[in-house]
Amino acid sequence: MSLDPLLSPLPPETTPELADDFAVFIDILGFIPNSLLTMQRKPEMVKGFAALTKGVMGEGSVVDGGFKRLIAHFASRAAGCQYCEAHSLIAAGIHGISDEKVAAVWEYKTSPLYTEAERVALDFALAAGSVPNAVDAQLMAAMREHWGEQEIVEILGAVSLYGFLNRWNDSMATEIESSPKTLGDDVLAKGGWTGGKHVK
Repeated sequence: MSLDPLLSPLPPETTPELADDFAVFIDILGFIPNSLLTMQRKPEMVKGFAALTKGVMGEGSVVDGGFKRLIAHFASRAAGCQYCEAHSLIAAGIHGISDEKVAAVWEYKTSPLYTEAERVALDFALAAGSVPNAVDAQLMAAMREHWGEQEIVEILGAVSLYGFLNRWNDSMATEIESSPKTLGDDVLAKGGWTGGKHVK
């Protein structure tokens, strides 16, 4: 179900003062995402989102940065945003998650590449990314069993960060870039990923 984007991305040089903010996302993804090139019509939003991204995903974290991107992937899967599913998974690979673990993302419940703590956190991401929210007492207890307080804050931070992006990109029908589309076709398609409204 392809759609034309609600608004088209603008060239990065449209807003020179965002160069440092765009650089945050070049570091994360290897390119500036179309979502931010569209969002730059309100530069303060890009700056605010870049600051929040650094706070959630940046240095000084207890939870592994690559794993946080897997958390974001599962939250985006729950929300149904195929743009963010592919983006978060390509970022997971860039930030240290092995190709084998990325390829086994659909089998996380049974793959020996995933620990029990990781399975619980990914279940949590699916529940927290759902509408209505599906986090229950049993899942909370499992999280407390495997993760400390700061770790739980960081995990839910990744879910919440991508909650904004899920709404933005699905409502905008942001066109997906070539590298995340390739990863989606190669890895996610076996689980039903098509790119949806984000592929022309």
